[in-house]
Amino acid sequence: MDLRALAMGLAFALMWSSAFTSARIIVADAPPLTALALRFLISGLIGLAIARWQGQSLRLTRAQWRGVVIFGLCQNALYLGLNFVAMVRIEAGLASIIASTMPLIVAALGWAVWGQRVRPLGLAGLVAGFAGVAVIMGARLTVGVDPLGLVLCTLGALALAVATLTVRSATAGGNLMAIVGLQMLVGAVSLGLAALVLERGAPITLSAPLAWAFAYTTLVPGLLATWVWFVLVRRIGAVRAAAFHFLNPFLGVATAALILGEALTIWDGLGVVVITLGILAVQLDRARV
Repeated sequence: MDLRALAMGLAFALMWSSAFTSARIIVADAPPLTALALRFLISGLIGLAIARWQGQSLRLTRAQWRGVVIFGLCQNALYLGLNFVAMVRIEAGLASIIASTMPLIVAALGWAVWGQRVRPLGLAGLVAGFAGVAVIMGARLTVGVDPLGLVLCTLGALALAVATLTVRSATAGGNLMAIVGLQMLVGAVSLGLAALVLERGAPITLSAPLAWAFAYTTLVPGLLATWVWFVLVRRIGAVRAAAFHFLNPFLGVATAALILGEALTIWDGLGVVVITLGILAVQLDRARV
């Protein structure tokens, strides 16, 4: 792995992990689905404008359109939609921990559904990763964490795993920024329709934290991180790129604690370490296959 890919991976992990903190700030003052739909609309239009400036075409292949729709629905509408709704109920650090188990879910699905071979190292990683989640969940549930919020985040992580499996089909053939913009517009339309039904008349409290968090979420985790992720997958492959997700539990919890002042316990720390080691073991095992 070259230094440029390493820098891109580290930048992606930091941007991705910080999104949970900014989302928590947003949902404190605005209805989650409405805010997220507007974010995707703005990000998508900016992405298409950049693609136009770069001379990219919207004439995609059938595989690319299929990837755009699946990725837009699974990552943007389902994964982020469910997480934004969940963060009205639970803390950003916990949401980031659940989401960061995505590589474990991808590996587990590959083994259970598609019969992909898992070596002892990978199996140990899966067991360790889910054990780390159980440690955190058990400790959090004893202090009154909302169970519905946990369920929504878990469903979101499953949707993110499906979205990850479509990255290659969506990005093969060029027009990368156009694809980034289009999949965001898919999310904007889907969430906009849901917001019209579920959040009609919901109040919005205009504030400086809301403005800053919305702008940051739209431009950095929303547009820039997605573009970096797609470029990284094309540069080093999905397996190696996914290895950077092992940084997300630590970075997500650290960001939430630093900016939001969320409390951390020894069980959170232990769970994050176990999850991180589990994800790393799974990625090392997949890299050897």
